[in-house]
Amino acid sequence: MSRPTRPLRFAVAAVSAALVVAGCGSSDDSDDAPKKGAAPAVGAQGLNPQPASNVRQGGRLKLSIQKWVHQYNFYQVDGTDGDAGAILEQVEPVLLPRDAKGVPHPDPNFLISAKVTSTSPQVVTYKLNPKAEWSNGKHLGYRDFQALWKALNGSDDKYLVADSTGYDRISKITRGANDQEVEVTFSSPYTDWQRLFRPLLPADGIDTPEKFNKGWIEKIPITGSSWKIKSFDKTAQTVSTVPDPNWWGPAPKLDSITWRALEQPADTEAYLNKEIDEAPAILPEDYKRLAKAPGTDIRRGARWDEVHITLGDRGPLKDLGVRRALDLAIDRKGIVAAFAKDLDFPVQTLDNHFFMPNQAGYRANAGKWGTFDLDAAKKLLDEAGWKDNGPQKPRTKGGQELTLQYVISAGSSSAALDQAQIVQQQLGQAGFKIEIQKVPDADFSDKYLDRGDFDLTSFRNVDYIFHSQLYSTFRRPQGNQTYLNFGGIGSPEIDKLLTEAAEETDTAKSNALYNQADVKIWAEVHSIELYQRPQILAVRKGLANFGASGLGDWDYVTMGWQK
Repeated sequence: MSRPTRPLRFAVAAVSAALVVAGCGSSDDSDDAPKKGAAPAVGAQGLNPQPASNVRQGGRLKLSIQKWVHQYNFYQVDGTDGDAGAILEQVEPVLLPRDAKGVPHPDPNFLISAKVTSTSPQVVTYKLNPKAEWSNGKHLGYRDFQALWKALNGSDDKYLVADSTGYDRISKITRGANDQEVEVTFSSPYTDWQRLFRPLLPADGIDTPEKFNKGWIEKIPITGSSWKIKSFDKTAQTVSTVPDPNWWGPAPKLDSITWRALEQPADTEAYLNKEIDEAPAILPEDYKRLAKAPGTDIRRGARWDEVHITLGDRGPLKDLGVRRALDLAIDRKGIVAAFAKDLDFPVQTLDNHFFMPNQAGYRANAGKWGTFDLDAAKKLLDEAGWKDNGPQKPRTKGGQELTLQYVISAGSSSAALDQAQIVQQQLGQAGFKIEIQKVPDADFSDKYLDRGDFDLTSFRNVDYIFHSQLYSTFRRPQGNQTYLNFGGIGSPEIDKLLTEAAEETDTAKSNALYNQADVKIWAEVHSIELYQRPQILAVRKGLANFGASGLGDWDYVTMGWQK
């Protein structure tokens, strides 16, 4: 069971793409206009849940991705794109899928049990299903765990990894009673151990830096789940998958699932033309058209999903005073109001980098740095030596204009472009000159975001159910490893607090440490949080066990067309 994270970076989705999925059951295709309602609670889904007996055998499901995937190794620095993760989790083992409340549970098709069997040191013992095997005929086993750990623990810079968090705390992985029993020993406690090895990848596909970095480019060399790859068609921009006849578990209900690369603005037209079976319905102009489409459900869920602006540690923004001036010159409430106009979902400014407002542990930490204060922004720029040249004119220093590049993908939604233009106008009042740079969709991640080639950009972090997942987003880069801190902004204090939070086994104390780190992240102006993004999808009526999954996962075995 798995649900595509569909972001850029582990759980990062470009704001230019409405990458969302799944949910449990609201349909309102008769509404001509959105109606305001309460935000879904934690655990809310919109999936049209049905028992297997109510789902017919056969049929095709057509889904969209936002671009052609280049790197399918989700753990490699260029591969954490959500589209890559969506397809990878369909065809590789997800040992501990999450339920509606985000709680992981073993999938018995892969994992009999996983539990902490010692606390000093911490040891987690995994017992794998002896029937589970890779497409090359080898059984899942401890060697796969070892290979993934060795690639990700940070000990070898030749492995270009996105995130070593958790793996760098493992001291050894050994064989248990047999090859299918795995003992993972930690050098220091790690509360979020259940987030590791998701998905599990085969040792034969990642056991050298060459395989890890280049062996998954535009291909998935070895699979190990209920589905397999039928074809990659770069000309048609489609990835076709079919049930694997060697699958040892219950047979999938569907005959095929096809992923088609579409720029996000094209999703609505493709859905209305019946080229795809689900489409994001978050923008009012899309919602109004999709909700009236015959045979359509609008499904909603409560997802860990946030939109923010990331700053780059280069040029004028290397100066903390300039970053803070920029922060104070942005009116977050104005941006949120523009986005939420006519939405059928309440949207509030988000004041925390780690917790959503509907999560236990949420605390509003933005304080001064979440407040619009144009006069204070101008004062900071004065102190930093940037000369005020009058209203709507760029400030200057040493003959240089205060110019910043705001990078967005060419296929950005109207909401993403509106946001960039609002930021451009707001910052212009303080003396910043913001140039909006549109780049090809296929290059946004690989050539700009991953490389830190931006001053400002905006994307979504999604599905960070385990807070330690965000360590790589906020930790300082080391050597060749930038992790997921694309802008490169951080501090030793933030790193220390996040390390302590990940080791703290008391939830309340761990949450307090994450909130302490969050206060410092706001003050450092690593990124500016905007809002928790609603999860609203248009889905074909009769499609079962599929839709807005909230904190949970899709089940590729049970999804299908209702009888």
